[in-house]
Amino acid sequence: MASIVFFSVKKTAQTSRRCLSSHLKGLANSGDSGWSFCATHNPSASLFPGARWCSRGTGARFMSHGTAGRSAAGRTRRGALALSGAAAVTAAAAVAGFLANTDHFQRAEMATRVPRADENKRTAAAEEEEGDIAERCRGFMSPPVTDISVLQKRKEEMSTKMEMLIMETQADFCKALEEVDGGTFRVDRWDRKEGGGGISCVMQDGKVFEKAGVNVSVVFGNLTEEAAKQMRSRGKVLKGKDGKLPFCAMGVSSVIHPKNPHIPTVHFNYRYFEIEEEDGTKQWWFGGGTDLTPVYINKEDGLHFHKTLKEACDKHHPQYYPDFKKWCDRYFYIRHRGETRGIGGIFFDDLDSPNQKEAFDFVKSCARTVVPCYLPIVHKHLNDSFTAEEKNWQQIRRGRYVEFNLVYDRGVKFGLATPGSRIESILMSLPLTATWEYMHEPAKGSREADMMEALRNPKEWV
Repeated sequence: MASIVFFSVKKTAQTSRRCLSSHLKGLANSGDSGWSFCATHNPSASLFPGARWCSRGTGARFMSHGTAGRSAAGRTRRGALALSGAAAVTAAAAVAGFLANTDHFQRAEMATRVPRADENKRTAAAEEEEGDIAERCRGFMSPPVTDISVLQKRKEEMSTKMEMLIMETQADFCKALEEVDGGTFRVDRWDRKEGGGGISCVMQDGKVFEKAGVNVSVVFGNLTEEAAKQMRSRGKVLKGKDGKLPFCAMGVSSVIHPKNPHIPTVHFNYRYFEIEEEDGTKQWWFGGGTDLTPVYINKEDGLHFHKTLKEACDKHHPQYYPDFKKWCDRYFYIRHRGETRGIGGIFFDDLDSPNQKEAFDFVKSCARTVVPCYLPIVHKHLNDSFTAEEKNWQQIRRGRYVEFNLVYDRGVKFGLATPGSRIESILMSLPLTATWEYMHEPAKGSREADMMEALRNPKEWV
C-alpha cells in the first residue's frame, strides 16, 4: 500500500453550518434524514421503550461473485474515500481496506439476486434522493468535498451518488449524537495536496460521549506501483497507462466512545473505490460494515443491534447477514489475546456485483442503519448508574480496543507508516483514556467473566 490516500493537510475550521434546531424526533421526521420515527410498536420495540426506528426503504437487492466491477469508459471524476477497519477515521484506512493482504478475510461471495415484484417502481424516497443536490447539501455538516456545481453536472455518476450518501450519513449521525449529548461537533475541512480532501467531525468530553468522531474523505490521484501490486495479489487485473493507474476513493467512518460503561462503543465504515485502466474502462468495488463493542453483555442490546443489521441485509439477500457477520467476527479478532474486539456486526469488502446500482443500494441500506441500530441503545442506558469497578473494567476493555487498532488494523498500520499522513485523523479512533493492568483476570461467575466468554466464543444473536 502506498501514500496514495495520505496527505499533507491544510486544515480550516468550519465555523458555519446548519444548526440542529429540533429534537431527535424532529431529526427522524425531517426531509434530510434517512429515517422516519414511528409511533407504533413491534415485538422488538419493547426493548427500547418509546420509539421504533425505521429505515427509509430502497427496494434494492443484489450480488454475485466475480472480478472487480467494471463500467464503460467515460470521463472519470476522481475523488473519493475514507477509512477502513477499526481506524475508520481517515482516507488511508479505506484504501488500506481495499489494498491489504487477505489474511482473516474471504472474498465477498455474492448470491443470486432476489427478484421483487415492485423492483421497477420508483419510491418517493428514491425520487427525493434524485432531487436538487444543492438543496440536499444544506443539511450537511459542511459543504461536500467536491464542488456542488461539479456534483450537479455529474449527478448520474456513482462517485456523486456515493459522496452524497456519505455526506448524508455523516450529517444524520452527528445530529443524532448532538441531540442526545447536548454538545456540538467541531467540524474541520482538510485538503490533500495530491487531490481531494475530507471533513472531520469530532466531539470530545461531552456529557454522554467522551470522544466521538465521524469522518468523510474524498481523494483521488494515481496508485503507486506498491499499491497496484497489493491489489494484484488479491486477484485484481490492473493495466495502467505509462505505469499510472488513476483512482478515486471515498468513504464515511465513525468511532464513538461513550462515558457510561453501560453504553457500548460503536464503529462503522462505508466506502467506494474506482480505478481507470489504460483503455478507459473502470474497475470499482464497495466495502464497509458496522460493529458494536460493549463493556458488559446485554442480550437485548445485542439482539437489537444485530437484528437491525440483518433486516437491512435481508432486503437484498438472506445469506448476506450470516456471511458478513462471520467475516466481521474474523476481522475484529485480537490474535495475541485470543478474543474478539466486541460482539461484531457485519463486514464486507470487494463488493462488485451483480451491477453497480444494486451494489450501491445494498451499501445504502447498510449505511442507513447507523442511527437506528445504535441510538436506541444509547437512550436505553443514558441514565444507568455505574460503579468505580465498572468504570475500571471499561478502561481495561478500551485498552484491548487500542491494541487491535494499533497492532492489527490495516488502515492505522498503513497510515502510520506513510509519509504525509494526517495523524490526527488516523488516531481519532482511539479513546481519550484507557488502562492496562498486569495479569488482570475477571472473577469467575462475574459479569466481566461473562463478557470474556462472549468475546472468546462469538455467538449468534439472531
